[in-house]
Amino acid sequence: MIGTTRHARGVHLRRGDTSLVVRLDSTGLPCILHWGPDLGETTEEHLPDLLRSLEMPSLDGPIYQHSWASVLPQQTSGWVGRPGLLGSRAGQAWALTFDSVDHTVSESTDCTRLTSVALDRPAGVEVSTEIELFGNGLLRLRASVRNLAETPYEVTLLEPALPVPAEADELLGMAGRHAHERTPQRHAFTQGQHVREAWGGRPGHDSTTVLCAGRSGFGFRAGRVWGVHLGWSGNQVLCAENSFTGWKLLRGGELLMPGEMVLGHDETYASPWLYASWGEGLDAFSGRFHEHLRARPTHPRRERPVLLNTWEAVYFDRDMDKLIELAERAAELGVERYVLDDGWFKGRRDATSSLGDWVVDEDVFPDGLTPLVKTVQGLGMEFGLWFEPEMVSLDSDVAREHPEWILGTHAGPGISSRNQHVLDLSNHDAWDHVFGQISTLVDRYDIAYIKWDHNRPLTGAGRGRDHRPAVHLQTLAAYRLMDALRTEHPGLEIESCCGGGGRLDLGVLERTDRAWVSDCIDAHEGHRLVRWTGLTLPPELMGTHVGSSSDHTTGRQHTLRFRAGTAMWGHLGIERDLTTMPDDEREELRAWIALHKRFRGLLHSGRVVRADTLDDGLQLDGVVAHDGREALFRLSALDLTLGQPAGRIRFPGLTAETAYRVLPVPLAVSPKDRPRPAWYDGGTVMSGRLLDEVGIIAPLLEADDLVIVHLVAEA
Repeated sequence: MIGTTRHARGVHLRRGDTSLVVRLDSTGLPCILHWGPDLGETTEEHLPDLLRSLEMPSLDGPIYQHSWASVLPQQTSGWVGRPGLLGSRAGQAWALTFDSVDHTVSESTDCTRLTSVALDRPAGVEVSTEIELFGNGLLRLRASVRNLAETPYEVTLLEPALPVPAEADELLGMAGRHAHERTPQRHAFTQGQHVREAWGGRPGHDSTTVLCAGRSGFGFRAGRVWGVHLGWSGNQVLCAENSFTGWKLLRGGELLMPGEMVLGHDETYASPWLYASWGEGLDAFSGRFHEHLRARPTHPRRERPVLLNTWEAVYFDRDMDKLIELAERAAELGVERYVLDDGWFKGRRDATSSLGDWVVDEDVFPDGLTPLVKTVQGLGMEFGLWFEPEMVSLDSDVAREHPEWILGTHAGPGISSRNQHVLDLSNHDAWDHVFGQISTLVDRYDIAYIKWDHNRPLTGAGRGRDHRPAVHLQTLAAYRLMDALRTEHPGLEIESCCGGGGRLDLGVLERTDRAWVSDCIDAHEGHRLVRWTGLTLPPELMGTHVGSSSDHTTGRQHTLRFRAGTAMWGHLGIERDLTTMPDDEREELRAWIALHKRFRGLLHSGRVVRADTLDDGLQLDGVVAHDGREALFRLSALDLTLGQPAGRIRFPGLTAETAYRVLPVPLAVSPKDRPRPAWYDGGTVMSGRLLDEVGIIAPLLEADDLVIVHLVAEA
């Protein structure tokens, strides 16, 4: 469904079961009046009636007569809430009044675009907005400010906004910390502002990732919901505002430090893209993000290789014989990519030194990494290597030779985090140094994959002799470095890691192939992490690993069935010492890797569905093929269930009239000495409607246990 109806006073855009109705004005910025369900075709004759029916009434004072919340709400339009644009020319030209606004609608195969260019000639400022509606119904918008005058113009705030209807009375966001990211939290959408800011030069481990508003109690399968995500890896804000004027807004943008965005003549600042989705339930909301990411030109098209990461296997122990034995064991299990983590470079014995010196430590590896790389590649695996390109240790050659390359303030580099500081990549010489060292290693060792880490927030991050704020420039420089490495080395893949899941935004995902969900690979925690990270990222972009039986972060003990059954729901990896693994466990892990390979085509391309269970101890996650003829579901008991058994499993997202054979996956079922439901033996055949409305009896599960069920359409 694609359609556009245009009138002098507005426009109606339709794509992907989504309608966008926008009020247009020759002297004002566009104002979104409807964003959500498709309204059907509107004629040019009927569109004015629709626009007139949504006109805001005047309130009791003249200041409120034109209280329109445009995509950049402004005081000069009567808006008295949080502004969408703040800027000035040394205290002047701060209240923009546009004498002309030109609106243009254009169509492409990807999206319908509304571009508006507003001009305040006396102020010498041009403001542009772009609104793009994609074929799957995902929306994104951004704004830009251009300085037309000779004197500098400083932008201090640029936050596009989207309205949501009055029925959206509950907010959903995320909370968290390192190794405990993306814990959902809900609030009533009361009058005022709910603001989530990140000032650490990255979204952060406490990032809300998305900010959603919907009907109270909305879940994955039901309840209309709207939400936004900012595609930016630096300082940022997401905000929900409920105004007494009747407007409810979701908004977001970059947080700018003082003096960070001063525009010279003819210079432009563009805000990051604000992505927006809606749906009947969170599954529909997130599905638009998944489709958008899968449609990226850079999206990985080949099967996601099962990888081994060496970190929790050896930490900083860099014994070549041990690393080679790990590679041999990994290949025997079916691993396809071997990633050498931190500790391989010059002088790096622990976390206190050497970041920025990206050369192989010849004291530890007198023959370089060649013996390991040849072994890995000879066993049919790809070789990957860990870097932290944006960081520097004070105890490093590069810091001693170029202290001016370290971000800081007039008082020095400031406090350290994990014994490290930030390298000024906006300095061309520093950027060239890092690019040259990494590129040389990629060539020398035929590196297929970079794990790109980022362990220190950008606090006190000033650059140059005057220590001007550098977060914006640093973020763009990191993007350029990623882009340049991928251009120089076609086929190179990059994983975005940020002390775990501190940088998972669509800005960095435009140039990376995988995101490390969390430094915590505890399988119990992993269920929450994958479920809520999945609001934006599809399974194939989420790194999920099988760790040791005793988790290194939480100390919890879990069966291999629970650990592997959890990890296989993303981009599967292994992170443990395989050389000490008992033979029976090794064989079981080999079987799990084979199982993941059997289903990864479905897991990494299908439609993600999640059930809303009445028992908080149960979690049901599924992936359904786009043609509806196959599905894989995982039922997990994360606590003792209230009932024994836990009642019926109802499978959402299936084709109602299709008959499915329902079979447990033998590797992923409870032990044989536990009572089993009758459908375990030979499976059962039921229609999609019956499976959704009636369901089947759940098996008996202990806490932190799971079963995987395969559904295949009958011929």
